[in-house]
Amino acid sequence: MRQAGEGNSLAGLFLIAWLPWTTHSGERKGRTMQKRIVLVRHSDEPADDRVFAHLQQNGYEPVLRRAYAGEALDADDGVAGGVVYGGMYNVYDTALHPFLLDEYRFIDFCMNAGVPLLGICQGAQQIAWLHGAHVGPPESGVHEFGCYPIYPTDGAQDFLSAPIHVTQSHWHGFDLPEGAQRLASSDLFPNQAFRIGEKVYGLQFHAEVTPAAFKRVQDRPAANYDKPGAQTREEQDRLMSLHDPIQAAWFDGFLRKLFPPLS
Repeated sequence: MRQAGEGNSLAGLFLIAWLPWTTHSGERKGRTMQKRIVLVRHSDEPADDRVFAHLQQNGYEPVLRRAYAGEALDADDGVAGGVVYGGMYNVYDTALHPFLLDEYRFIDFCMNAGVPLLGICQGAQQIAWLHGAHVGPPESGVHEFGCYPIYPTDGAQDFLSAPIHVTQSHWHGFDLPEGAQRLASSDLFPNQAFRIGEKVYGLQFHAEVTPAAFKRVQDRPAANYDKPGAQTREEQDRLMSLHDPIQAAWFDGFLRKLFPPLS
């Protein structure tokens, strides 16, 4: 089993060999207009996030898949894109959690098929790890739990034109994967967003989470209020009330570019 500090540069080569549905050019043959977006979830919480709402409201067919529960991940010509959500799993623990291999095959499928792919938190870390980047906790042990500012990097103004506060709940980070463009950073974690090509994005933060959904995270018995870098419940609530409308508006614009309305 790989440790947090190890990359995984050969993983993509192995996975490509297992994907008979892709052509050598990386584009599937005979594609027509697809509407089905596969949403890879890591919990059984309600699908009340902003990604699901956007897809439903704009002509797509979002389908929830939970590989950790034994559900197969769609990989066929009807798939128009994918979203890999956050979760509690270490992305390198493939021996402990073999279902992660299915998720890596799905990530590789989307990238070879040329369809939009979004990784959120753990999902972003999975895309990074698959492409050889280090993923794991920083030596400082710092956490981001609450609402924190992120800053656009040079040349990434088409992604984020100005600093905004975003929702965070993580303590692992990732190095920039090979071939990726860094899009945003924060004071505690230098890599907050990246892009590979035009259709693959990784976001460390949780712009998809509504304030109501974040309350479920806040109310968990194991919520990380006592960790270095974490905000108090009071500070989280204050900052969310101030900044979530801006976060929501930015994320809506982002989703409209990645998954343009069909209707």
